[in-house]
Amino acid sequence: MQWDSPYLLCFPFSTRPGLSVDCPRGKLKMVHEVVVDFAGRPLKIESGRMAQQSDASVVVTYGDTVVLATANVTDKPTDMPFMPLRVDFEEKMYSVGRIPGGFFKREGRPSEDAILTCRKTDRPIRPLLEPGMRNDMQVIILPLSVDIDSSVDVIAMIAGSAAMHLSSIPFAGPFGVVRVAQFEGEMVVSPTFEMQKEATLDLLVAATREGIVQLEMDGQMVDDEDIKRGLEVAYDACMPIVAAIEELREKAGKPKGEFELWEPRPEATEFVTSELNDRIIETLAITDRLERDTALGRLQEEAAAVLEERGCEKAGQDVEAVFETIVKARLQDLAFDEEARVDGRKLDEIRPISVEAGFLPRVHGSGLFQRGETQVLTTTTFGAYKDQKLVRTLEEEEYSRFTHHYNFPPFSTGEVKGLRGASRRDVGHGAIGEKAIERVLPPEEEFPYTIRLVSEVLAANASTSMAATCACSIALMDAGVPITGAVAGAGIGLIRRGDDYRLLTDMQGVEDFMGYMDFKIAGTAEGVTCMQMDTKTHGLPLEILFEALEKGKQGRLHILAEMNAVIAEPRAELSAYAPCMLGLSIKEDKIGLVIGPGGKNIRGLQTDYDVQIDVDDEGGVRVFGVDRDNVEKVAGIIADMTREIEAGEIFTGKVVTITDFGAFIELIPGRDGLLHISDIAWEHVDKTEDVLSMGEEVKVKVVSVDDDGKIRLSRKELLERGEGSSDSSRGSSSSSRSSSSRRGDRGGGSSNRSKRGGSSKNSSGGSGRDSGSREPRADRSDTTGPSRGKAYFRDKPNDE
Repeated sequence: MQWDSPYLLCFPFSTRPGLSVDCPRGKLKMVHEVVVDFAGRPLKIESGRMAQQSDASVVVTYGDTVVLATANVTDKPTDMPFMPLRVDFEEKMYSVGRIPGGFFKREGRPSEDAILTCRKTDRPIRPLLEPGMRNDMQVIILPLSVDIDSSVDVIAMIAGSAAMHLSSIPFAGPFGVVRVAQFEGEMVVSPTFEMQKEATLDLLVAATREGIVQLEMDGQMVDDEDIKRGLEVAYDACMPIVAAIEELREKAGKPKGEFELWEPRPEATEFVTSELNDRIIETLAITDRLERDTALGRLQEEAAAVLEERGCEKAGQDVEAVFETIVKARLQDLAFDEEARVDGRKLDEIRPISVEAGFLPRVHGSGLFQRGETQVLTTTTFGAYKDQKLVRTLEEEEYSRFTHHYNFPPFSTGEVKGLRGASRRDVGHGAIGEKAIERVLPPEEEFPYTIRLVSEVLAANASTSMAATCACSIALMDAGVPITGAVAGAGIGLIRRGDDYRLLTDMQGVEDFMGYMDFKIAGTAEGVTCMQMDTKTHGLPLEILFEALEKGKQGRLHILAEMNAVIAEPRAELSAYAPCMLGLSIKEDKIGLVIGPGGKNIRGLQTDYDVQIDVDDEGGVRVFGVDRDNVEKVAGIIADMTREIEAGEIFTGKVVTITDFGAFIELIPGRDGLLHISDIAWEHVDKTEDVLSMGEEVKVKVVSVDDDGKIRLSRKELLERGEGSSDSSRGSSSSSRSSSSRRGDRGGGSSNRSKRGGSSKNSSGGSGRDSGSREPRADRSDTTGPSRGKAYFRDKPNDE
């Protein structure tokens, strides 16, 4: 293909002329593109090149990251009583040059990272659609090429916004998306992946011209002023992207379709408003959620039955919509006219709080947090290094030592549903708690355990993710994890009437469902560690968010005070049922010695002492097990194995090989020394087996350690010289020792079994994470020994 104009780059953006491609069947669809300067690099958005049969398709390129997004809609509406929008982010491993794992070698269920990207893209799109849309809509995003210096989730969201704006779907967008990081004190737009990992604040913002429609943030106990500064920078950075998408629509967008928008039938509106308005308001005054929802449900059934008798078929959806309108109006009246809420609370009042810690006897840590009718139980479980979770995404592939899982069973709302795998909602809410807690965990070198938190929602009436965050903090403290501070969170809601608004601290379910904003803010007394906000408006001005930050801080400090009254700091000791872990550091050239030939040494210790041993490439060793005594013994053995043995030390070792010139004595696991026949006793020893036997424990002294680490031992120097010994026997012994030493020098030395049996490097692959059964030792019952020419090579060939 030959394009008719060169690549264009202007600031803030430029539109490339329409292009067409000649082919035997005539003209293909025109290709249009816009290029905008985004954090010093060109961001290109083009339409018409790919996926030409979609209602709209765009390709967004930033650096080496290329993302395709399509938007499609059905011609006819569905019967579903909600807006049928689905957003999918298809994580393609070819985009980063990797082949997927597993038997089939193809992508399967989306990873948690892909699910979170779907949710990030869905949340800003949904409030910009017409509420009455009932046609099936789908946005599919395919990353075709990914550069880790360009956040693929940001590019995916921009692509989704552009596809929706260019489509025939009524859409009150577009929105721009930007990530801002506070790195070395400065706010950096579009940071690299490495900057994000080191940043004290990582902020993701989606914004229209009217305001912010979504934000996510995690940080190192960030001050409110820094958050405000980050939001201002992010909003300004979104505007050139919004302008570029608008410009592209002028060139390549489809006319917006005339879709039939659903709304309740007039007869239903008239009947419910005139006949049931007062009863609905009375029912809203019931403070118990289940009782209130049950009463409202019965009223809806009653109204639908009456309407159907009057010829209004399938009136349930109509009745529900009118009920929602009345409830929303009642919430507004209470908030604006009475400064109150449906449950009688003040606008900034938090529901009653209950906290329990450590009431589950066998788990490593537990916390039960209840706020109003929302109740969450969180447990802490400690694991070994090998229990870490392998995180495979388009941006990274590494092990994570911390995981938070969130479960929302149907009984939490009194419902009956099938139990299936984690939903997108479960994954998203779990990620909020994980971000809120992760920044207060101790460094791995100080607390090397793998940590898993599981939050079970036992009862729900809004803000379950923030209740889970509180329960996580309690469970960690109960487990004895030395976190830097307790973490709490609260949800801030919004009620609007015209241009006026009211903020609601710690909203309940009806306020969340009927309100205009869900702003979750979590952190310590020192600052914010996590935020997430979505809205049902076309965008919120920064002033509202700044005020919500202050409300969130007040609510957080109130909740922390309630939590600290029960458990104010981590317990001094771990649970009696928690496993023990000890860490030590060895020299890198000793790693192979610990692991042994084919992993023999490490597997033997794991089997004999019922522990897990993990060795990293830098020489860090972690010993993990339930029995503390065994863990301490193994840690001591490894320390002995890797330390330098010096002349003059005395050991009680075990005879592991007998030869005609002496015996090899295992001083510590993996370290042997040669006890020459002339050093066994003061008197002459004709045969080694006359004095020593296989497996016998013998006390020996280290005579010398040469430059190659070969160890010479003596037994006789620890014995009293008998009367039968003579100068001639001593001379014979000396001569024999000298002769054998020369033979030994030809055969190679003794001291390091791994050097005789295999490479001193990690022969099991270098990971040191093999926890399989121990390999049997070679049969050493043959006391005739190898030939004299192989005096220092005790291990038989089947040991290698």
